[in-house]
Amino acid sequence: MGGAGEGDAWADQEQGNGGGSRGVGGGGGGEAKRSEIYTYEAAWHIYAMNWSVRRDKKYRLAIASLLEQVTNRVEVVQLDEASGDIAPVLTFDHQYPPTKTMFMPDPHALRPDLLATSADHLRIWRIPSPDDADDGAASANNNNGSVRCNGTPQPGIELRCELNGNRNSDYCGPLTSFDWNDADPRRIGTSSIDTTCTIWDVEREAVDTQLIAHDKEVYDIAWGGAGVFASVSADGSVRVFDLRDKEHSTIIYESGSGGGGGGSNSGAGDGGTASPTPLVRLGWNKQDPRYMATIIMDSPKVVVLDIRYPTLPVVELHRHHAPVNAIAWAPHSSCHICTAGDDMQALIWDLSSMGTGSNGSGNGNGNAAAAAAAEGGLDPILAYTAGAEIEQLQWSATQPDWVAIAFANKLQILRV
Repeated sequence: MGGAGEGDAWADQEQGNGGGSRGVGGGGGGEAKRSEIYTYEAAWHIYAMNWSVRRDKKYRLAIASLLEQVTNRVEVVQLDEASGDIAPVLTFDHQYPPTKTMFMPDPHALRPDLLATSADHLRIWRIPSPDDADDGAASANNNNGSVRCNGTPQPGIELRCELNGNRNSDYCGPLTSFDWNDADPRRIGTSSIDTTCTIWDVEREAVDTQLIAHDKEVYDIAWGGAGVFASVSADGSVRVFDLRDKEHSTIIYESGSGGGGGGSNSGAGDGGTASPTPLVRLGWNKQDPRYMATIIMDSPKVVVLDIRYPTLPVVELHRHHAPVNAIAWAPHSSCHICTAGDDMQALIWDLSSMGTGSNGSGNGNGNAAAAAAAEGGLDPILAYTAGAEIEQLQWSATQPDWVAIAFANKLQILRV
């Protein structure tokens, strides 16, 4: 099912640079590390995928199926460092294909081992530890949630809760994505095709805030702090919300206006004359929250934004040859980002020349973008070619030397 050393290594994209990966991975050290690639082959097409955050569960990931049927599958898999094999440690059924999976942001393992999934509802699952099987069975009997998935969860997994943001109906507009707040792990924010974003208090299993975030479907959401989040939508805008002022949002970028209009907004933007193109993914730089990146639907371009200067992107990354599907900021570096797409490539970029990760002057944003455009655009420093279109990409927060990608029915973890 899995093995080491499959596929090609990262290719250095910097001419004359003998070690393109230096400074990218979190391990440090002057000598170049050998490339390591581990592959897991699932029995189905993989879509959702994410790393575990707990430091006591190294090389653990959750993957989920994309099957055109009601019953789908979620697997928790882990790399055995001794054998080099990735193997499933837990498998369970899931109603509808999960659009995203995330482990609770708990690196020091101070809380229960929780996994969240989004589909028709937001579900929180508890993964039991080996020594609490009896407690897990007891809590499962008292579980307030219910599994509507052709049966009950397999032994070993507990559905902690099933959260529906529609108070008036059992029906809930499908959830496109969610993000678990690492600054305040009680909070999960979800995005939905019904134009809303919902902020959940997962300890109380209750809605904290629900707001109409956009004019059209909301495709992604990302936290930028304990009380600040951003979202992207089919209306072509990136909007930032502060939970202290729920009536207003700030438009950081609009795809239809050639660079976007900024400023406060409590309703729809004027959109300009150009028809907006949907924005489908959003990544917020955890190391430097001034920066975020977004993906335009069916576009090979990645747009990097500085929230202080909403009228113009910091830089646009143009080296993909087919639509981009996923982005991930480095968890340990403010100036590195990885992108992946239908051209079967995962590219790592160093944005330090664009002004990210520095304390430069306030007008550096426009100057950097203009310089990049004049030079024909920024080039990536590393590239990896997979065996098919890459649909999912995640950079490990607790093991920053490792990036995971998913394509077709394969999961690969790649050492940077």
